[in-house]
Amino acid sequence: MVQGSNYFCNFAPLRFTDYVYQTIQNIIMEQVFSYIIGLGAAVMMPIIFTILGVCIGIKFSKALKSGLYVGVGFVGLSIVTALLTSSLGPALNDVVKIYGLELKVFDMGWPAAASVAYNTLVGSFVIPVCLGVNLVLLLLGCTRTVNIDLWNYWHFAFIGAVVYFMTDSVAWGFFAAVICYVITLVLADLTAKKFQKFYPGMEGISIPQPFCQGFMPFALGINKALDYVPGINKVNIDSEGMKKKFGIFGEPLVLGVIIGIIIGCLACKDWNELVDKIPATLGLGIKMGAVMELIPRITSLFIEGLKPISEATRELIAKKFGGKKELYIGMSPALVIGHPTTLVVSLLLIPVTLVLAVALPGNQFLPLASLAGMFYVFVMVLPYTNGNVLRSFIVGLIVMAVGLYFVTWMAPDFTSAAHSVQQAHPEDAAVAVPEGFQAGALDFASSPLSTLIYACMKYMSYIGAGLLTLGTLALVVWNRMRINK
Repeated sequence: MVQGSNYFCNFAPLRFTDYVYQTIQNIIMEQVFSYIIGLGAAVMMPIIFTILGVCIGIKFSKALKSGLYVGVGFVGLSIVTALLTSSLGPALNDVVKIYGLELKVFDMGWPAAASVAYNTLVGSFVIPVCLGVNLVLLLLGCTRTVNIDLWNYWHFAFIGAVVYFMTDSVAWGFFAAVICYVITLVLADLTAKKFQKFYPGMEGISIPQPFCQGFMPFALGINKALDYVPGINKVNIDSEGMKKKFGIFGEPLVLGVIIGIIIGCLACKDWNELVDKIPATLGLGIKMGAVMELIPRITSLFIEGLKPISEATRELIAKKFGGKKELYIGMSPALVIGHPTTLVVSLLLIPVTLVLAVALPGNQFLPLASLAGMFYVFVMVLPYTNGNVLRSFIVGLIVMAVGLYFVTWMAPDFTSAAHSVQQAHPEDAAVAVPEGFQAGALDFASSPLSTLIYACMKYMSYIGAGLLTLGTLALVVWNRMRINK
């Protein structure tokens, strides 16, 4: 009887809507979507590809094989990424201690950001809601992209979750997520041809991932501005040009080894330690070289898995619509992060970004756990710089500098969201923020798109929401006119 009394006493102050929301969240999140997302991309994507392949007329065996190649690609990519972070992490931590780098925004990495995103009511429903929006836009002729990159839906859930905790409104959280989703679909359509032309074997593919799409306007503007800079406008060195110009030292493999050794040396506080750590330093160099060499080989598995799906989709569209409509399969940018220029520029930017984090006044974010996400910055940059190493590096340098401020700016609300999720799920160690620190992540908090939505909602409230709505509707209408031209 006492237990019953306590239960009703605890329940009584709750509003009925709060109880309904909490019940829905527990059912949907903990029992359905947590299970699905918990499968991981390596399991989820083969299932999706197999079902999709069968639906568009591919034999089950061929569809299954296609899906398994994509799944194996994700496994390989996660292994190599883990190698990168586990190898660099201790060395970079030593660098932080040796040089006394004390910044107050702790790098939680994308796993924490994804966990915060999905462990909210917004995150629970973001996949079905966004898929519904995608279907409506397809039927209205406002997009060509069918976004099956379900794994990266956490980006939309993330900005929705941050706005949700910031405004204490589920409705505003969903609004932010949907706005981000629609803008991303338009950007995916807009950049699809450029993307397909630059990356071989990507016919019929677009990239509806808001993180890398958010940097596209930077790439477009900065690349155009560099056309008017004397000296730089004459330099046109791509990854192949680097090999010719610098010989073996222009090879991504060798460059990875060199950068790894340099970082290993910086992690030594004196000459004696440097001598003692020669084996570890050389080992770090070999591991960085391995990352540079293995990523392109792994991404080829994605391409092999995609080909049957892509070809069958184009054939189906041509048969049903007489070739009048063209649809794109929205896929993960993981497909192309193995491009040599991406690897070279990303590796060069890792130590430079650490220097920027310390040198930039007002920045409080030190990227460590997020460094593996550096590769994804350049997916939509390279098609506009045409793979030019120097131009891509300059674009990366600028967007990283700006991105550090974006992460610092969003940190208080990201921290609040992480604390709230941790209180609800104390067993989730990924969202635990160290005492005395705020939470941050390079991916997706450094994206200009997320920051734009965040700033409008935080500082302009209804006016910001109105501007976002009008801007998004204008993009959708313009995209429809462009598609039907």
